[in-house]
Amino acid sequence: MGDSQTWTAAPSAAEHARSVLAASWSCAVTAEGGREEFVGAHTVAENGRVTLDVPEDSTLVAAAICAPRGEPSAVLEFADVAPVPVRSRIRARLWIAGWFVPVDGRLEFKATRVVLRRPSGAVVVDLDEFAAAAPDPLATAEARLLTHLADCHPDAVERLTRLVDADSLHGAVRVRPLAVDRHGLTLRIERARAHGDVRLPFHAPADDVARLTERMHVLLTQASAASCPRALQRQRTDRDG
Repeated sequence: MGDSQTWTAAPSAAEHARSVLAASWSCAVTAEGGREEFVGAHTVAENGRVTLDVPEDSTLVAAAICAPRGEPSAVLEFADVAPVPVRSRIRARLWIAGWFVPVDGRLEFKATRVVLRRPSGAVVVDLDEFAAAAPDPLATAEARLLTHLADCHPDAVERLTRLVDADSLHGAVRVRPLAVDRHGLTLRIERARAHGDVRLPFHAPADDVARLTERMHVLLTQASAASCPRALQRQRTDRDG
C-alpha cells in the first residue's frame, strides 16, 4: 500500500531550502557550545545570506569576534512547520553551518554548508545553487492560503481526495492540506496509527496567488468529475450511522 503519489514537478532542494528560509520567523543558533533562539531577528539577502540583529550582550557577538575567520563555528537552524494542525507538523529542517562576521552592529553569516532534511531524508545543498535559487513565489503566503483552505473550505479538501489513489486513502480518518507551492498541493492523509502524504500537481506552475486560484479551480473541477473514493464513502456512512 503506497502512502504517496508521483508528481511531475516539485521544487528543487535549493528552492525548497530558500523557501524555508524565506518563510521562517525564528532561528536557532548553536555556537560555542550554547544555543540561542531568535524571533524576527534575521533578514535574508537575495543570494540567501542571513544577517542577524542581536542584542549587544548576546554571547554570539563575543563568539563572532573571537572565532577564527573562515572556520565553521556556528550552525543556524530553521524549522518548516505546517500551518495547519496535523501530526508531525515539522515538514522540513534547514541547517546552515558557517561563521559570523560583525558588520555595522549586526552579524552577517558566511555559509560553508547547507543541509535540508525532509521526510525522504537529508540532502546537502550546493552553495552556488542555494545562492542562485529563488524561494517559491507562494512561500510567504502559504500559511494564510492553507489555513483558509482548511478552515473555510473543508468540503473542497474532501472533494480533492477523489483525485487520490484509493490505496493511499485506505483507513483514512482525516485529510488535511499540508503544503502548497507553485507546482502543486500536498495533502496529509491521517490514519488511526499512521499517516502519509499525497501530491496533487497543477497542470501549470502558479507563480502568484491569482494563478494559484485558477489552478485550484482546475483541480476541483477534475475532482468533481471523479467518483468518490470507496474508503471515504464507507467513512461517511459510518459517521452518519
